[in-house]
Amino acid sequence: MKIGILALQGGFAEHAHSLTRLGAECFMIRRERDLDREMEGLILPGGESTVMRKLMEDLGLLSGLRQRIADGLPVLGTCAGLILLAEEVEGGKACLATMGVRVKRNAYGRQLGSFHTEENFQGIGRIPMTFIRAPYIEAVLGEGQILARADGRIVAVQEGKQLACAFHPELTEDLRVHRYFLDMAGGAL
Repeated sequence: MKIGILALQGGFAEHAHSLTRLGAECFMIRRERDLDREMEGLILPGGESTVMRKLMEDLGLLSGLRQRIADGLPVLGTCAGLILLAEEVEGGKACLATMGVRVKRNAYGRQLGSFHTEENFQGIGRIPMTFIRAPYIEAVLGEGQILARADGRIVAVQEGKQLACAFHPELTEDLRVHRYFLDMAGGAL
């Protein structure tokens, strides 16, 4: 399975490491022509969503990414990637707007508000979750299914072939969220 990873800023290398451990082939998306490559899935990593949005606009990636996702390309968005997918962003502007969720940016405060916990993820079980200047999902606006909550807040949702997490699964040794995504991309879910 071949997965494209948006590699403009943020934790793209960590996602590539996790996927490679699971036997997936990865390539980095840095230019518009990279979107022409064959891929069975896409990862939008954590990082700084405002910077990522600007770089996607400047490099001509925004409309191509939006179209590929709208056409059904499976996507995993983590932290900033969740913000990029959201239809509504409190305190910000929607970017790709392909997923029916409203998110709150930096919902847990600044860097000092970062934390680690373990919670249940539907279909996987109890998993480690690392939150760094993380958003959370205030509301599911569309047909999305809530997969996980932390401290009562929604932190993972799946809507069709879009999977979004407020936390960073790539920063732990637990590969189950990435396996879930690969299964989703391969049609198993």
